Order: sequence, then C-alpha cells, then structure tokens
Amino acid sequence: MRDPAAAYLGSHGAGADSVAVCARAISQSSQGIGNDSARLASDSGGSPRKRGRFMDEDLGVIHHDGADPQGSLEIATPSRHPARPRSRRRVWIVAIAALLGVVLVLVGIKALQIRSMVNAGKSFAPPPESVTSAKVEATQWEASRSAVGTLVAVRAVTVASEVPGLVRRIGFESGAFVRRGDVLVELDASTEQAQLAAAKADAELARATLERSRTLRASDYSSAAEFDAADARAKQTTASVAQLQAVIAKKTIRAPFDGRVAIRQVELGQVLSSGTLVASLQSIHPIHADFWLPQQALTDLAPGMKVRLRTDVFPQQSWEGAVTTINPEVDVSTRNVRVRATFPNPDGRLRPGMFANVDVISPEKRPVLVIPSTAVIYAPYGDSVFALEKKEGANDAALIARQKFVRLGERRGDLVAVVSGLSAGETVVSSGAFKLRNGNAVVVRNDFAPAAELAPKPVDE
Repeated sequence: MRDPAAAYLGSHGAGADSVAVCARAISQSSQGIGNDSARLASDSGGSPRKRGRFMDEDLGVIHHDGADPQGSLEIATPSRHPARPRSRRRVWIVAIAALLGVVLVLVGIKALQIRSMVNAGKSFAPPPESVTSAKVEATQWEASRSAVGTLVAVRAVTVASEVPGLVRRIGFESGAFVRRGDVLVELDASTEQAQLAAAKADAELARATLERSRTLRASDYSSAAEFDAADARAKQTTASVAQLQAVIAKKTIRAPFDGRVAIRQVELGQVLSSGTLVASLQSIHPIHADFWLPQQALTDLAPGMKVRLRTDVFPQQSWEGAVTTINPEVDVSTRNVRVRATFPNPDGRLRPGMFANVDVISPEKRPVLVIPSTAVIYAPYGDSVFALEKKEGANDAALIARQKFVRLGERRGDLVAVVSGLSAGETVVSSGAFKLRNGNAVVVRNDFAPAAELAPKPVDE
C-alpha cells in the first residue's frame, strides 16, 4: 500500500516544492542565516545521507531511509519550543543590560559634576562692590509749599491808535524804557489844526456877540431871545474848539505809565485805522508771580508770607518776595486757590510770561532726617536704601549692605527727607546701590563722592 504522504506529494508535485521553499524561508528568518551556516559547518563531516537528512529537515521535508523505495516524503512539523529564539533572547538581554550600565555610568558622572558645581557655588564668595556712603543727618527744614507759577507784569497794556491817521513821527525804539507821558507815535493832524483855527475864530466872534447882547439886554435894547441865541452860539463854538483839540490830542499817542515797550508794530508813513496795534508796554518792576495751591493750604496761608522764586533761566539766582493777594474764591474744577506774590525786579531779568518755581515758606521749622536722593532705589513695591553694617565674625573693615524700605517726604535740592525706616547716624550707600543685593560685601570709596547740597549750583566744566 502506498504511503499517503508520497501519494499527496505525487499528486501535488509543484505544490510540494513550494511548501519546501516557504519552509526554508521561514526557518532562515527565524533562526538567521549565520546560525544555519554554523550548524551546517559543524555537520559537514557526516554521511551524505545524514547531511541530506538535515538539509531536508531545514526544508521541512523528511526522507525515510530505505523504508520507502520510492523516496516518499513527509512534511515535518515544526517544534513547539525551538532552541534558536532562546539564544537570540539572551543576546538582547545582554545588550539591554550593557546599555543600562552605560546610562547609569553617565548619570553618575553628571551627578558628580553637578554636586561639585553646587558645592563650589556655596563656597564661592563674590568680590566686594565699591560704593560711596553718607550719614543720615538730623536737621531742621522750613515748612514750605511748592508750586509752579507764571510771571505777570504789574501793569501791561497794548497801545493802539484810537483815531485813524497817517504816521508822521515815531518817538520810541523797540525794547526801550519809556516814561509816563512820552510821545510814542504822532499822526498827521494838519486838517484838524486848520479846523481848530476856524473854530477858534468862530468862538471869538460868538463871545463878542454875546458881550454886546448882554450890554444891550442890560439897557433893555434887545430882547431876551436875542441874548439867549447869542449865549448858545458862544457855547457851541467853544465846544467845537474843545472837540477839535481832543481829536488833535488823540493824534498824539503817549505812554500811559513807566515801562518797557515791546517791538513796534507800525512804520513811518503808515496809515492807521482805529484800533491798530502800535506796541505792547509792560511795567516789570516790581513783578507778580501767579500760582495755584490746594485748598488745604488756606489754613496756614496769609498775605505777607515769605515766598522764594527760582527759574531755570537763572539757576544760580533766587528772588525773595511776599504773598500780596489770595483769591477769595476756589476753582470749582480743580479745588485750588489762586495766589499772587510780588517780587522786586530792578534789573529787569524777570520777564512777564516766564515759568518759575515758587516756594511759600512758613515761619515755623520742623525736624527732619535727610539723606542724598541718589541713595534711594525707587520701585513700584516700595522705595528702599542700603544701610552699611559690620560683618559678623570679620575684621572691623568688613562691611555688608542691608536693604531697608523707607517712606520718603519732601525733596529739596540733592537731599530727600525720610519719614520712617532709618534713624539718625546710620550710614547708607549714597551711590552704587543699583548693583547691590541684600548681604553683599562692599568697600567704601568716598574719594570722588559728590557732595549733596540743599541748594546745588551746577557748574559746567
């Protein structure tokens, strides 16, 4: 009886070859070509039959020795637990273990480096910073209120022509000082002069007629109506003369008060109409300063209080004056009151319209603690300074900077008042505080420290 496997392969010869090829490809992919080559090399000393058997096993076909003379074949079923994948798994485990070992070594090295850097940072001491210092001084300041003012002339007027006419003479130069009554401009009055002569003649005739009428009326040779007409005529002609004299007087423009005249706006031979601007006239000695103060200042504000004025035009000079007028009403929009102070100005250096800083000084003084304004570090969360303290456990020359928050008051010149946060006699960093941190070591170098002054006077070098 024929072997069923041989019958199957006999009937499916081409299919058997395909099965053998697929089995060999699967075996190569699962075990690796290198493993097959090694096994074949180790088995190369066997018999041809045995080698053939092994090769056929690789192809998935088993040949029976002599049992089937027709060379029947048998499909080999793969083993459920092959040995080759186990060796491959061992290789993967060794590789992963080696990789983990390398990673652990690198992590250890990097951890040691970081730890050494941290230790070096803890033991590192930065070099001390060079700063300048100043003492917190206790002094007394005059209580004052500061404001921004505008200079106003005591008397100011815009000189203009009241009547039309032709400019015949100009009696001033632009910017000159003029006295009251000085002729500024003369207009042509020849027509009015001729009319005045005729009016005077009529007035003389009217007066003579009136005298004759009075004599005749006394003798009862004329009626009362004739006397009244003569009297009215005399008065009329007199009024005509006065009118022409007034017109002629208006043709001559004069200075209404002592002052300095501005740039002239007319030229010789120019025809002026009524209201034409001739020049501006300002009386600037003395001079007023108008400024505004909050309504709370009314409690201690009174006429006669001392006022100090400064302007950036003359930064090294100040003027002393007094409060002359306090406005009786408070502005409803700003709740401020307008105040006017008067200052002497004999040299005319102060001009109307100039900007000025005004300080209203109270007669009483108050104690304050002052430091240089350069010592303050301004910040949104609060102003602070760096106070100098001796470092514990070090020599007397070792100093450290401690940050202290302060509340500031009024500022004057290079100094600022400290309301709280410091005490008199403390030493603070006056310059160089911007580069410090709390606890930094410092070295005081006051060789080139600028002097803080209450009224500084900068000098260009």
